[in-house]
Amino acid sequence: MEMTSYHRIKDHILTILQKHGGRLPADGISFEIQTTKNLIDMMGDKFVLVLPDKDNRLSSLSEDDWERMQREFETLFDVEMENGVLIQGENQQQRDSVWWSTLQKQKGENYYWERYKEYIKKSFSPEVVKTIDDNTDIIMDNIEDPSIGSFDRYGMVVGHVQSGKTANYSALVCKAADAGYKFIVIIAGGINNLRNQTQKRLNESFVGQDKGIQVGAGVGNTLRERLPVSLTTTERDFNKQDADRNAQSSNFDNISTPILIVIKKNTKTLSNVISWLEKQYKNQVTNHAMLMIDDESDYATINTKDEENPTAINKKLRKLLSLFYKSAYVAYTATPYANIFIDHKATDGDLGRDLFPRDFIFSLDAPTNYFGARSIFLNNGGRHLIPIDDYLDDIPPKHKKNFDLLSIPPSLYDAMRLFFLNVAIRHLRGQGYKHNSMLIHATRFTRIHQKLSIFVDDYISEVRKDVLSYGKMPDALLHSEIIRDLKATLDLQHPDINFQWNDIITKLCSIIDTILVREVHQSTGRPLEYRDDRPTNAIVIGGTSLSRGFTLEGLSVSYFLRNTVFYDTLMQMGRWFGYRPEYEDLCKIYTPQSIIDNFALIIEATEDLISDFKIMAEAKMTPNDFGLSVKQHPDSALQVTARNKQRNVQEFIFDMKLAGKSKETSWLSDKEEYLNHNLQAIRKIVSALPIHKRTPVANHFLWRNIDKETVMSFLADFKTYQKDPLGITARMPIEFVKKYVEDRNITWDVALYSGRGKEYEITDYISIKREERKLQRKNGHFEIRNRQISSGNAEAIALPEQKRRKIGSDRKATRREMSHPLLMLHILQTDEDDRLAAFGVSFPGSVLSKGETVSLKINTVYYQNLLEELRYEEEADD
Repeated sequence: MEMTSYHRIKDHILTILQKHGGRLPADGISFEIQTTKNLIDMMGDKFVLVLPDKDNRLSSLSEDDWERMQREFETLFDVEMENGVLIQGENQQQRDSVWWSTLQKQKGENYYWERYKEYIKKSFSPEVVKTIDDNTDIIMDNIEDPSIGSFDRYGMVVGHVQSGKTANYSALVCKAADAGYKFIVIIAGGINNLRNQTQKRLNESFVGQDKGIQVGAGVGNTLRERLPVSLTTTERDFNKQDADRNAQSSNFDNISTPILIVIKKNTKTLSNVISWLEKQYKNQVTNHAMLMIDDESDYATINTKDEENPTAINKKLRKLLSLFYKSAYVAYTATPYANIFIDHKATDGDLGRDLFPRDFIFSLDAPTNYFGARSIFLNNGGRHLIPIDDYLDDIPPKHKKNFDLLSIPPSLYDAMRLFFLNVAIRHLRGQGYKHNSMLIHATRFTRIHQKLSIFVDDYISEVRKDVLSYGKMPDALLHSEIIRDLKATLDLQHPDINFQWNDIITKLCSIIDTILVREVHQSTGRPLEYRDDRPTNAIVIGGTSLSRGFTLEGLSVSYFLRNTVFYDTLMQMGRWFGYRPEYEDLCKIYTPQSIIDNFALIIEATEDLISDFKIMAEAKMTPNDFGLSVKQHPDSALQVTARNKQRNVQEFIFDMKLAGKSKETSWLSDKEEYLNHNLQAIRKIVSALPIHKRTPVANHFLWRNIDKETVMSFLADFKTYQKDPLGITARMPIEFVKKYVEDRNITWDVALYSGRGKEYEITDYISIKREERKLQRKNGHFEIRNRQISSGNAEAIALPEQKRRKIGSDRKATRREMSHPLLMLHILQTDEDDRLAAFGVSFPGSVLSKGETVSLKINTVYYQNLLEELRYEEEADD
């Protein structure tokens, strides 16, 4: 897009601010802005001589422009990012893991990295740039020095969805090229739009040009003799004819610059690359190292068959790696569940090892300005979420591809109106040069995407007609129902917006013609394109093709109906994660409550795994150890198992690790007969607990060394809310908890908690105050707010007082110190019902605990439902 006076002046100030390094206080930014204002006032038109470009035109900026610039700089320079965390394999721990950071990087010119670093300084704070540098140094140290004789390294980098993994692996590519890696292969998803987008980004970050024009890091900083050879372009995937033409008879031996290909994860494309290389080299490539980056590596890479007959793409990836005597494979993913199920021992004489990350796993943190899952689904009081239930008749959840779409729900019309308004508001905020997108993900089928597109296009036409006809009239609300609907949507969804209605509708008049519809699926006619020379304002309709790494620029409204119980699939579908500078407050997601609930569960399970990952890194445990912990995790493991079991399996033994975990009945049945029964169950166990073992702790009660039979009797008596026979999907895997009690000849601690509510008599000699909790009534059950019954330090009740004070509310640290499992009893006071009893179980230990699994034979409706869900997913044709 054209460089405005605003952006030219902003870039000039940014260059000055970057010289300060680190975080900048607001007054430091104000000083540089004021200095520039003074210079412009003093120099007038001659100020253009200070700017690096040759454009002599310079428009004056308003006070609003200067204030906006101040805000944008404060946002940019106030972003922090923690370094990632590394787990290494046993052999990797013995190797030279600092060859790059302490030797080769210090010796080299680092042309590609230094150039890319200067480029990203325009978009990232100095702290984030430094963290990207540090993180990729660690990854480089673990992929191996390309000058050594021979090697094969396998690693994985785990980041958050839409959090900047591409920026990380772009930096890795640049450093690998500086180190001497000659052949760099980026496997960029399974569809053209994602491959094209990735190629564009690599052109900007690494190649430095596109179609002979300098772009990105290459603008004003391109040496012809250092220009990488890209055998793919933004328009075309790899084919042998183009590769021969682009290479111009060059090969690894007669050129000094690296060769890049960005390809789809597609069997034919991979076969073409393999045959082209085999034509160039009759035997293995011995003198030159290859780096393969497998983006979205949990998609299609995994061998879901047996090792004697691997899946086609898995086979081709391994074959490509095997052509090089020196190779490094780095998988990038936001959902590592599938990757760690690769058999770490699997190997093949022709194909080599399978792709398990045996050498290292590196977990990236996200910058503090990341608009992530916790911000949306757990924090901020749900202000970005709009629960909907009016779609069931129009778009039934389990529809088939021949479903006849006759209408769309009112909530979808409301979502479209909100998008129109968001575009207008962003213009009023001075962001008219930015792209804007809305996502509609409502089906698995291309035919229905196409039908949706007709409804959406028709509504845009209706809105355009009324806005252009009446929008500028002082009494527009009297003349148009559509304009009244727009006003109602604004008042409902953005009640605190700091613009007048008349300003918004007037601006909408000028931009309504720019709104367009684009479908993204396998049969797309008109591609979605975000051009550099003008902003795109698009309502994007699609499903699977948008679920793997593709970035919707300026996404502010999402309409999302596509539910699944599989954590990795659901997280990847969430295209709304990322960065939303200056418009995060406008972002809304229209989705059913069930999807909101599923995301909340996923986030908590994933955060628990990452917490375990950090503990394992400190303990020098290996990728295989981490894989085992995921396989045995109470909240996610059975899902991943289902993906990897044969479909005709009727039963199998499942191992769950409860050590170091806490499970609570955060979902409680609302059945009338259960409410009083569960209160009585707590009275019964308290009555059975020996008085001489009772100890008051603050206003609570604790019993130590209670026999397991008493605990088992309570667990058998309490009526838990169950969506499946094992209780896994309702957050309390009750059958595994019972098996834990049964298998271990140990005593328990039991705690009864008192809160600040009404007095409640448990027995003749024990009274407590109810614990006040917020909850929601849902279909068949109550859900405790934040799905947490006990307070932050409740589990520490069984620890000595001195340790309690030291540990505070660190729950994982508490469990590491516990010597006995703890049964926690609660009587709740809520706005819904005062007859609610709940319990939790805290298990001693941590992810480091050995031999602490609970084994059960799985032969349940739940497992069959998971397999049915897999079949349902596989029906998708979009």
